[in-house]
Amino acid sequence: MLRKENSRSYQEFSDDDNGGDGNTLSPDFFDDAPDDLEHEEPNGSISQEDDAREISPSMRFSKACLKNVFTVVLIFIYLLLTAVAVFLAYQTISDFLDKLNHPVMSVTYKEVDSFSPAGIALYPGRAQLLSCRHHFHDYIPPLENPGEPQEGDCVYTEVTYFGPFTNQTEKRALVVRGPADVRNRELIFMQFSQNETEEDFSAITYMLFAKFSDLTNSANQSEFMRDCERNYSMWTFSGGFRTWVKMSLVRTSGKSDEAVEFRQESTVVKFNDKRPEPEQSNQLFFAVFEWRDPFMQEIRLIVTANPWNSIAILCGVFMALFKAANFAKLSVQWIVRMRKRHLRNKARELNQVTN
Repeated sequence: MLRKENSRSYQEFSDDDNGGDGNTLSPDFFDDAPDDLEHEEPNGSISQEDDAREISPSMRFSKACLKNVFTVVLIFIYLLLTAVAVFLAYQTISDFLDKLNHPVMSVTYKEVDSFSPAGIALYPGRAQLLSCRHHFHDYIPPLENPGEPQEGDCVYTEVTYFGPFTNQTEKRALVVRGPADVRNRELIFMQFSQNETEEDFSAITYMLFAKFSDLTNSANQSEFMRDCERNYSMWTFSGGFRTWVKMSLVRTSGKSDEAVEFRQESTVVKFNDKRPEPEQSNQLFFAVFEWRDPFMQEIRLIVTANPWNSIAILCGVFMALFKAANFAKLSVQWIVRMRKRHLRNKARELNQVTN
């Protein structure tokens, strides 16, 4: 508006001067004209520089707004990546601690031709051992004169000791050397007899431990049997039946020690007592012990937590956090710089308007 008015007043004075009415302008009149007159085109139009000067503030505002929006989006992405990195670090540490406290089990089977003879500790109580014989290929010949003592070929020993849980109770254990030749399916067949008692049920308790030689080589057999009873399980077989026990050996390797235990499968067959009725008052027990198969099961506890993998993941997470923090710092500095530039340009425009 100011430029148009100045242009119109200049043309009016020019027309008056050309009209020759004798009125003359002072030489200092054009000195009071605005500087914009210097950029006026001969035909009275506004120059391209003035158009660009009028458009540039809006363009600068749109660019600054776009850059601010882009910066906000980048900061949001930074916060999202930071949250993901923190969660990943927490999850990595939790998984490492969980794997460290819960090792996995690695099960392998080792085939052998023979086992070390196991120790079979029996607690017959009032029952009497009638016979103990070795047989092969799962063949047990028919019984001859059941209920009467017979010849045997087993190696056994008797041990008396006080139990680990009841120190006042003395126990008598009959420890038999177990079978060894698993390829030929060696087994041990034992029979006991017990006179009629007032009990409703009668059974013989037994226990299995790793090696019979550990007992014979022990300096204190009573203490050895006490430790075995403390660490091994106890089983029973009943009277009037033939109990067939198939054993398997399991070795468990832990973090610091190694344990040996037995697993067994047992089947029970009723004994057809053909003795005369007066002799049937003497109850009979039959037990067969045999290795189940030639495989030894080995269980190892393996800790799958690898500290180096966890450390590598954490290092990567911390590097990502460091880079993200550096990016956030540069973004904030850039926002501050853009804000200062915007305020400086705005102040310059206000100064031009006021001047």
